[in-house]
Amino acid sequence: MSLAILFLTIVGLVAASVVLLTMASAPKVEEKARDWHDEKERTIEKKLDDMFSYDKSPRRIILLYYILPPVLGLVGYILASNWLGAFAGAFVGLAIPNMMLKIRDAQRRKKFYDQLIDSIMILSSALKGGLSLLQAFEVLVEEMPAPMGQEIGLLVRENRMGITLEESLRRLDKRMQMEDLSLVVNSVLVARETGGDLTKVFSRLITTIRDNRKLKESIKTLTLQGRLQGIIMSILPLIFFAWVIANNKHHFDIMLESDTGRTLLIVAVGLQIVGMVLIRKFSIIKI
Repeated sequence: MSLAILFLTIVGLVAASVVLLTMASAPKVEEKARDWHDEKERTIEKKLDDMFSYDKSPRRIILLYYILPPVLGLVGYILASNWLGAFAGAFVGLAIPNMMLKIRDAQRRKKFYDQLIDSIMILSSALKGGLSLLQAFEVLVEEMPAPMGQEIGLLVRENRMGITLEESLRRLDKRMQMEDLSLVVNSVLVARETGGDLTKVFSRLITTIRDNRKLKESIKTLTLQGRLQGIIMSILPLIFFAWVIANNKHHFDIMLESDTGRTLLIVAVGLQIVGMVLIRKFSIIKI
């Protein structure tokens, strides 16, 4: 009887300690969660502002961080019937909101990239018509849709607020981080500093950018075979492993049960990774 009372007393003390610790740490956990929420909201809001995505609310995107991990974690647990699948699903749920923002930003930059040559042609035509460079930018805002019209519109508004045109161009270059745009911005800055003819500069830029893009497309086509070989050689060992395991689950037991076998497996995985990296390096040609 005394042992039972002692056991119940110990269990009660442990339970009380757990409750007290939970109550003591709850405010700190809540504070950390609130700080993370606020920081994430500010980060997402800045990204949306940079993309001029005023139709999207940061709070709706943050809700995905709370909804997707448990939902996809449950789905992963049901499909895999273990906790590893649940963790994988939760990780995917955490990554999806960031992937959505990156895909949206990549699509916007691609559209800006496609509009660049047409925009230079409009600027050149406006300058030939007797307009100043700032007036040519204003014409560009009216003629070009988003995202080019949005970015150049911001440049014009900055200039009206007192920021110099040169500084606004540098800000645009920093926002977009695009090789062709950097070439245009640097050419304009040099021409304005040296008194060069911008119409001739724009004409040469159009030719240069077109030739550069044709060269990149040619290189991409010529290296397609190497890139496909790299992809095939990367996934072939995984397909072979899955096929062997499906036909004989104990095929690799002899490798896993000995130190030599485990060492060989580690070396094989390491060499596979090195091979993937080297194939990728050899397939990329920078110009």
